[in-house]
Amino acid sequence: MIKHRMGEGKAFWNVPGGGMQFGQNARENLKREFYEETGLTIDVGNYLFVHEFLSPPLHALELFFEVHQNGGALVLGTDPELGDEQQLIEDIRFLSLDEIKLLPLKEKHEVFSRINSFNDVRIWKGYFNFENNCIK
Repeated sequence: MIKHRMGEGKAFWNVPGGGMQFGQNARENLKREFYEETGLTIDVGNYLFVHEFLSPPLHALELFFEVHQNGGALVLGTDPELGDEQQLIEDIRFLSLDEIKLLPLKEKHEVFSRINSFNDVRIWKGYFNFENNCIK
């Protein structure tokens, strides 16, 4: 899990990922983002589900896949699109489900507020937005 700094005293934990590069498919993109943020190399497994996040001005479609580490070493990575003073990644860790459950709701992706076991995300299929659409 990656801990992002989201403003003064605010944090947000999520899995590695990020914006798509033109011409790079979703699996290639995830491998690149994973390496940039964690130092780990991965094999991308089965597609799991899509989550749509809408909170103006941000509108994101998040694709979730199973991943399997095949190399590298866990290190605090960077976002190459941001300068040294603008980096958002504060921490990186392997977290158990019990540790994830202890994180405050506002400090973790909604997906992790709705699972009781890691197997839950393997059986979810389809599209989710968890009522975050705030357009009026």
